[in-house]
Amino acid sequence: MRKAIIVWGGWKGHEPEQCAAIVADLLREDGFAVEVTGDLDIFGSSAIAASDLLVPIITGEKIEKAHADALVEAVRGGLGLGGPHAALATSFKESAPFRYVSGVTWVAHPGNVIDFRVDVIRPDDPVMTAIPDFSYRSEQYYLHYDPTIEVLATTTFSGEHDPAAEGVTMPVVFKRRFGAGRVFYSALGHVAAEFEHPHMRLILRRGLSWAARA
Repeated sequence: MRKAIIVWGGWKGHEPEQCAAIVADLLREDGFAVEVTGDLDIFGSSAIAASDLLVPIITGEKIEKAHADALVEAVRGGLGLGGPHAALATSFKESAPFRYVSGVTWVAHPGNVIDFRVDVIRPDDPVMTAIPDFSYRSEQYYLHYDPTIEVLATTTFSGEHDPAAEGVTMPVVFKRRFGAGRVFYSALGHVAAEFEHPHMRLILRRGLSWAARA
């Protein structure tokens, strides 16, 4: 049985504990043994590298450099890393090693919570199979991302809330390989209620299962 660790923490506005519980249920449905914790000291534990998947649902916070370096090597060795919205893009923003392995950093969400469109650009990928383009209401994330990502879905900024972003097409869902490890990210899932969206939920479930150590 594959083992997943979900670590939640940071800004409460992202409802990290509630979102962690929902993600745990999704993973259990796929046959994972899941540990959920709000103790960030787990990043100093050997349990991380011994797992098959790590989902950090954290906004802000800090990680010791030695722990971040160990995490990079764990992913390089095969540990899966992934999550929704407040997972990779907002966790440990001051940590260069974490930014390196996650491949993505949140920088803005013009207009805050708005209606926008998600365009599926890789309908042939198993993560996106039978998922059409869809409308979504959330923070439309403007991201800085690694050039190695494989983009599965995008969104285009209208410029209504920030003319500087007009016409910009931004990744919403991506996957990435990092050594023997796999990384998956979906920018959707600002708060727990968003997990009720069927496409958002299915994309995340499939993506995390893909990222986990085989």
